[in-house]
Amino acid sequence: MKKLFYFFLLLLSLSSQAQTTGLFSKDPIINLENFDKQRIYFGFFLGFNTYDFKIDYLNTPNKDIAVTSTTGFNVGIVGDLRLQEYINLRFEPGLYYAQRNLTYSGFTKQLDAEREIRSTYIDFPLLLKFSSKRVGNVRPYLVGGVSATLNLASNSKSIDDNYQQRFRLKPWTQNYELGFGVDLYLEYFKFSPSIRGVFGLNDELIRDNNPDSPWTGNIGSMKSRGVFVNFTFH
Repeated sequence: MKKLFYFFLLLLSLSSQAQTTGLFSKDPIINLENFDKQRIYFGFFLGFNTYDFKIDYLNTPNKDIAVTSTTGFNVGIVGDLRLQEYINLRFEPGLYYAQRNLTYSGFTKQLDAEREIRSTYIDFPLLLKFSSKRVGNVRPYLVGGVSATLNLASNSKSIDDNYQQRFRLKPWTQNYELGFGVDLYLEYFKFSPSIRGVFGLNDELIRDNNPDSPWTGNIGSMKSRGVFVNFTFH
């Protein structure tokens, strides 16, 4: 929630600066007037993320798992195909670095109670962008679609498990993504801050070799959830 608050503060700051430069003035100078008439255009994005896990248990858990999120960063490219005036098809492959810390109750040793999960994701989202009518140099939009994500740090090929302090996840996951943003047409380029939620569709956990493992035995499913804040430049 703090990150969402900071993002909205940033949007307010951008709006304030835009007003002083005429972006939101009553009769602004129209920048990049024909930009959105292009059939295809490209860009890149930078940003940050917060990942979490949604954990479902097989039985009412006696020993809950606490998930602590940290802030990671994103970088990637954007390909945009204009389908019609208000709808675009977007492909936004990106590299996402993330970390989550799991804390298990019921253990006396910290080595057993804590698991640090560092992930390096390559995300392949295919999204539909629904834009509003452009007003001056501003154009809000909604975006949604599906994605496939490859976790390069999943440990899926390891024969060791939590008994050797090795937490394992599946390398590929599928997700749906929903978000919103705003296109700001500046003098020389289009700048688009956006926020997007990512929700895993399939169970990512690889269980320990012992079916009664205290780390994985009572987990029915473990799915990633994330929030991306991206700043795109076209």
